[in-house]
Amino acid sequence: MAEQVLIIDDDTRLSAMIADYLSGNGYAVHTAATGHAGLADVQRRSPDAVILDVMLPDLDGFEACRRMRAVSDVAILMLTAKGDETDRIIGLELGADDYLPKPFNPRELLARLKAILRRRRGGDLAASRMLRSGRLEIDPGSRSVRIDGRDCPMTSYQFDLLVTLAENAGRVLSREQLMDLVKGEELEAFDRSIDVHISRIRAAIEDNPKHPRRIVTVRGVGYVFARFQDDQK
Repeated sequence: MAEQVLIIDDDTRLSAMIADYLSGNGYAVHTAATGHAGLADVQRRSPDAVILDVMLPDLDGFEACRRMRAVSDVAILMLTAKGDETDRIIGLELGADDYLPKPFNPRELLARLKAILRRRRGGDLAASRMLRSGRLEIDPGSRSVRIDGRDCPMTSYQFDLLVTLAENAGRVLSREQLMDLVKGEELEAFDRSIDVHISRIRAAIEDNPKHPRRIVTVRGVGYVFARFQDDQK
């Protein structure tokens, strides 16, 4: 069965072009021209992925993303203004899985869409063993994270970042290494994107995100997941 993609963009010509291109590559595509219509479609259709423009005539893309994340774990690819790093960071903070600045090459959009859908499906991670560090439990099979049995929600990209760090516990990974290991493809990224995702992961799993014990920053190098411990105080 074809994976469903919802495009939310008020530029009808661009939406039609993207829809034709994705349909030709095997996806079932639907479109919505406003944020409210897109949110209704997410709840009605439960698509596999959403391509969401920042500039919409009613809700802006950021608010639409926030509301979407409150009710769905759908993969979200945001379309942002070219070169506007602030838009990208805000989108990631609100739960978007990836971003693509306009104007873009349809082939790159397809590559990014495939990447986030692959992460959502779990890829090879689904066969990995359960990862435990004290009260923290990471289950690659169900793609869930828990502390003391409490769910720690995060996006699919953030989950894969966490698994990558945990599987390399004790090893310092640079931003570039993390992007390569998680994406598995050479796609454009900016350094701050990893920092934003790490910040969101810490907010979900650290007792005190301002003084993290599980994911530690190594200044000038990158990040390291502390070696597995029993969380004894």
